Amino acid sequence: MDFQWYQYALIIIVFIWSGFVRAGFGFGGALFTIPFLLLIHNDPLFFLPIISIHLLFFAALTLYSSRKPATENVPQASINWGFVRYALLVMLIPKLAGVAGLLILPTNLMNSIIFLLIAGYSITYIIGRPLQSNSRALDTLFLVLGAYISGTSLIGGPLVIAVAMRHIQAHEFRNTLFVLWFVLVSIKLCAFALAGVDLQLAASLWLLPFAGIGHLIGQRFHHRLLQHSNARFYQILGWVLLSTSLIGLVQLSR
Repeated sequence: MDFQWYQYALIIIVFIWSGFVRAGFGFGGALFTIPFLLLIHNDPLFFLPIISIHLLFFAALTLYSSRKPATENVPQASINWGFVRYALLVMLIPKLAGVAGLLILPTNLMNSIIFLLIAGYSITYIIGRPLQSNSRALDTLFLVLGAYISGTSLIGGPLVIAVAMRHIQAHEFRNTLFVLWFVLVSIKLCAFALAGVDLQLAASLWLLPFAGIGHLIGQRFHHRLLQHSNARFYQILGWVLLSTSLIGLVQLSR
């Protein structure tokens, strides 16, 4: 894919941002970057394999490097395997259905769905009312919807997190989600390969160092996140995502 020089520069900046949010929050590598990438080049099938490969690499790196002993301020990160097993059992089939939808649906329709979903998520951040589950039935509903949306666009994270918040502790949060994302994204990449989708291995490789810069910054931010509330940061992020999604929808309507 040939881009203009400024498009390459913007893609580099977005992938630095992608590494930061993935390492800092344990989710959002796609949710907080896809709307910006689609404004640069409106083909989700070009960017989703790159984001997926980066997630596999950095999830494995984070899980390996987080085996440090606990400190006075930061407990040792751990994995809630019970939640991983439960979530995968519920999410596997709708995840595969979502991947099939991504391969079948027209690009403009897929982009519109992505921008609308992100606009909806952004409003929950702006008003300080992120999605929450308070029952087993809602757990199942959110996981099924999150798996399908994740299959189509990798942005089902907020729905899964609404369930995870009810079942896992703060020091388990990021690593547990990384294990879950690793399995789900592996399924997605295998489906892409079987369907003949270009996995953009060369682009993934040259963008990896830039995502790595963001990852290192995000690692430091994550330790602060465990100790402080960042409601204001999420609110600002919500406004940025909402504005970006609206711009994307306006462009698609032309």
